[in-house]
Amino acid sequence: MPSRQRAVPRAALSSTLLVSSLALTAPVTAQTAPESAATLSEISVSGTGRPAGPAETAGSLTVPSVAAQRAAVNATVGSVAFVDATTFQNRYANTVRDVLKDVPGVFVQERYGQEMRLSIRGSGIARGFHVRGIELLQDGIPLNLADGSGDFYQIDPLSLRSVEVYKGGNALTFGATTLGGAVNFVTPTAYTALAPNVLRIDGGSFNTIREHFQVSRISGPADVLISGTLTNSDGFRDHETQRTRNFNANFGYQLAPGIETRFYLGFYDTDQKLPGSLTLFNALNAPRLANPAAITGNQSRKVTTERIANRTSFELEVGRLDIDSWAIHKNLEHPIFQVIDQDGWTYGVAPRWAGTFDLGGFRNDLILGLRAFAGINEARQFVNVAGLRGAQTLDARQSASNYEAYAENRFWFLPDVALMTGAKLFSSNRTYSNRGGLPASPTARFANVTYEGINPKLGLLWQPLPDIQVFADVTRSRDVPDFSDLVQTNTLGTTVVPLAAQRAWTYEAGSRGRIDRLAWDVTLYRAELRDALINFTPNPGLNIPAATFNAPRTRHQGVEAAVTLDLATDLTGIGDGLSLTQIWTHNDFRFVADPVFGNNRIAGVPVNVLRTVLGYRHPSGFYFAPALDWVPEGAFADHANTLKVPGYALLGLQTGIDFANGVSLFVDARNLTDERYVSDIAVVTNAATVAGGPVAFFPGNGRSVFGGVRASF
Repeated sequence: MPSRQRAVPRAALSSTLLVSSLALTAPVTAQTAPESAATLSEISVSGTGRPAGPAETAGSLTVPSVAAQRAAVNATVGSVAFVDATTFQNRYANTVRDVLKDVPGVFVQERYGQEMRLSIRGSGIARGFHVRGIELLQDGIPLNLADGSGDFYQIDPLSLRSVEVYKGGNALTFGATTLGGAVNFVTPTAYTALAPNVLRIDGGSFNTIREHFQVSRISGPADVLISGTLTNSDGFRDHETQRTRNFNANFGYQLAPGIETRFYLGFYDTDQKLPGSLTLFNALNAPRLANPAAITGNQSRKVTTERIANRTSFELEVGRLDIDSWAIHKNLEHPIFQVIDQDGWTYGVAPRWAGTFDLGGFRNDLILGLRAFAGINEARQFVNVAGLRGAQTLDARQSASNYEAYAENRFWFLPDVALMTGAKLFSSNRTYSNRGGLPASPTARFANVTYEGINPKLGLLWQPLPDIQVFADVTRSRDVPDFSDLVQTNTLGTTVVPLAAQRAWTYEAGSRGRIDRLAWDVTLYRAELRDALINFTPNPGLNIPAATFNAPRTRHQGVEAAVTLDLATDLTGIGDGLSLTQIWTHNDFRFVADPVFGNNRIAGVPVNVLRTVLGYRHPSGFYFAPALDWVPEGAFADHANTLKVPGYALLGLQTGIDFANGVSLFVDARNLTDERYVSDIAVVTNAATVAGGPVAFFPGNGRSVFGGVRASF
């Protein structure tokens, strides 16, 4: 069998980016990144003291090495982040929060199980379910449904090799131009896997146990990797049992020199009981309780998803051409206020060319791409009879299609300064057919709406030293409403509400780099929004989907900062080290002269979110890292700003050891003081008008301890 270090040709752009972003790693993770066999001197915000990982492998044409992935991210003119999976391998990484909590500017809060809120720069700020305004990708290929909505149930943290975060308009490199940007979850191949074989078992509080395996092989021009994770947990709260089965596989084949194809297969099955929301009093004083309606309605979320995707890459004389195609089948059975039964397909194709060439004696980097994707979803609803289907109340079809063309260019008019220009043209259609013919929905209804536009981008990148970048840019974003926004139940029944697309201009400036023992990644941004898609929950206690309206003007501004200082080295004289990391996300999101809410804060997200990590690492493989998560002042629960939840501070601890034989032991302890706090809120318009207070609060998990063992060989 050929060596796993076998070199595979890569595109010209990837090679150039490795040189241009020499030594640059976005400082976004509070753990030490692995040493690289490449000649990159990494810049990383590191605080947990994890020892260096194994040597970097070469990657392949369809999926380059982790060092090349990191270099490509950091060549972006704007705020981005790169997370190596080695930084969360020694955690109980069960959710997207466990993966992204060290990334400044990313607000991700758990509700229960894998249900959470993900917001970047206020995207979907008051959206209490699914994802809006952020494009989720796996290996660069979209995971969202065709209408733009998405969730996290098919993302298995243990089956990832890296995560790329492109905030706001910086996601144009994938063709995404929403307010929040894009998050790309990259799975390992046989070339980039940490080891040919990985076995892992972990567990702990709330009767949690999880088993994981990964096997990969290379044989001549072919390579294959298969992984799977089984999770069982009773959860912190009553009626929160979680059962998941996730399987991923990819198969690559080098068809000819400079031509490679790779198929991705995935199967994801989740059965999650839902405990629902509580009053603020109960959330803080009896957090284990479930909402009575959640129990009587046996509320749950059962999702089964199958995914097949392909990337075929061609190394050309100039640049590289990737052709992506995908098909995703999703079945949802979701008893909440009614039983939501949905079954649908999403499919698409996306060619993308990227290359570097000489233009008038100056270096020029260019990306050109097209995307065409669509989907059909059969949407039915039934009366909820203790979690079972009663009489049918809705029979509808949701159809979405999207056609996009985008380009991004970096022109290096000076050796260390690049002018970035780009734009995306799009046309997105949403068609809804309510067939009617039911006692609860007798009248057939039809709606068809198309959103079109162009989103430009302009920026500058200055790289005075190989380890330092300074950037500034302005981007335009458009967020097209999804069917959860458009289809609302009101006095007319279930109808399509005529919503405008949310549009915004976002201005940002920042810097990332390292000088000696100090590493930083700091960005300031301001977004001026028109027709912002704002949500509120008419009856959060029953889990009725939130209503959506267009706010005339809103403003989102903030700070995304991560700084690491290597406090000391050679404490014992044998190469150990101590570092301190501070991560700060500042969110100032407001209505602007709104006819109802004036200049109030938009509810749902706290103003300041801080995370501090003190990390010690020892060359023997031992590490020790206490961490403090601090929200000094809680978020408003309503747009009228009459009710605010308390702030909180959570103390955690990670420790473990990586042995030279590939065996690793770890302990991950969380909320050691058993703090009572509100993790998330189902936002309402005016809490003062709700008798007894809104049932809109989701308590955070109490004290918990998880541990595990991993064998890599």
